[in-house]
Amino acid sequence: MRRLVSVLVLMSIVAMSLCVPVGAADRPAKIQALLITGDDVSVHPWREMSETTREILVESGRFDVKVCEDPHILESETALKAYDVIVFTIFARATPTLPGRAQENLLNYVKGGKGFFVQHLASASFPKWAEFGKLCGRKWVMGTSGHGPRSVFEAKIANKTHPITAGLSDFKVDDELYAKLQGDCDIDVLVTADSDWSNKTEPLLFTLPYGKGRTVYSAFGHDRKALMTPNVQKIIARGAEWAATGKVK
Repeated sequence: MRRLVSVLVLMSIVAMSLCVPVGAADRPAKIQALLITGDDVSVHPWREMSETTREILVESGRFDVKVCEDPHILESETALKAYDVIVFTIFARATPTLPGRAQENLLNYVKGGKGFFVQHLASASFPKWAEFGKLCGRKWVMGTSGHGPRSVFEAKIANKTHPITAGLSDFKVDDELYAKLQGDCDIDVLVTADSDWSNKTEPLLFTLPYGKGRTVYSAFGHDRKALMTPNVQKIIARGAEWAATGKVK
């Protein structure tokens, strides 16, 4: 009898070890995202912006997100290896440039096949580092780039076949309409808007390759209200996924 009980217990343990929740084997591993943010000298409600961006990524069900409030994490090549995409929301006004090692690590990270998602005024960071502008594709330059008064404007889908914007329709958003971003790299423009400030059609969402990796730039996101626009949320989740993997599931 005692032997029978032991056998039954052993069988139960084996059976439990083999139990896998239905669908778990087919569930894709989550994308590991490093969200770099920090104080932008009160130009924006930066903590609200970064927390809302983190919330959007997590609630998409596709990401695990680590938030870091210091861009000098880029000095650690080992730390960066744990992530598939860097989501950059900080406007690093207080950091005109980065140490050489941090610069090299970020560039090599993307060149090696990882993703870089840069949002709103974050492209204005590191004005003394020219290659950062090339990594972003277009860069906000103080005294040249700008926008009119914040208002509700219509964003237009310029590329309806790209995985980030596939199925999206033109939409209205209450935000700053960025204009006169600087740069001459070839970019794939996905979303535009007509600016009364520049009297031009401005690119507000675009992608570009960088080495084996991918950059996505989104000009949307002055604050939580702008970020919570449904299509902007989709752009953030899809954009970060595409930057990390080259596709959108």
